[in-house]
Amino acid sequence: MKIIPLKEGNFSASKTKDFTLLTDENFDQVGGIKMSVQPFLIITESDYILLDAGIGWKNETGTTVISEILERENISPEQITKVLFSHLHKDHIEGAVRLMDNGFEAVFPNALIYIQKRELDFAMEQKGNPSFDFDMLEKLIQLPNIIWMDEDQGQITDEISYEVVGGHTPFMQVFWIRENGETVFYGADDLPQASYLKYHLAYKSDFDGRRAMELRLKWEKEARENHWKILLYHDLDKAVIKF
Repeated sequence: MKIIPLKEGNFSASKTKDFTLLTDENFDQVGGIKMSVQPFLIITESDYILLDAGIGWKNETGTTVISEILERENISPEQITKVLFSHLHKDHIEGAVRLMDNGFEAVFPNALIYIQKRELDFAMEQKGNPSFDFDMLEKLIQLPNIIWMDEDQGQITDEISYEVVGGHTPFMQVFWIRENGETVFYGADDLPQASYLKYHLAYKSDFDGRRAMELRLKWEKEARENHWKILLYHDLDKAVIKF
């Protein structure tokens, strides 16, 4: 199994969830919450698995950062076989849809797209909430190849399992990928940064902060016992913690 972090950059997120790219020059001047946006590509013997899709951040030339990383790795977007969404906040979905002059299209055209149906139902009740980009979300759910998920837990393949755990959002789901004795765990925004394991806090930014805190304690214990690799979507410095 190969893990490729697809880090779009470190950003400051304002109260209205506008993202500003952080640089050495503005790091101390920009307010808001500082975080990375870092999807992951997991390559197994049978799949190219994208864990969330980022915000589609573009460099100065208009090329997305994720497409640049994939090109460096000699991987084309057409090779991605699965896109697994933990939840539907804007910084996790926008990189999956490309706006065109005459409409829009899937950035990863051959991938099956896995979305938790109850999370979508919740999102659609949040009109006005800046955490969501409803225009982009409505385009996302029109893409072909969507697999609508509605179970609390299960197997996508022999290697990929999931569980709806809540916490950050009511129906956020997390994923395990297991192959050849190796386990990769993606806790998304319930476990977005390494510091969340150091400080046992219930964060007000979560729908149910206490639930997310309890999950982190449980996962850390299991990670240590079973030597997981934990993927960190929002950590400024780290991508993976190995236990």
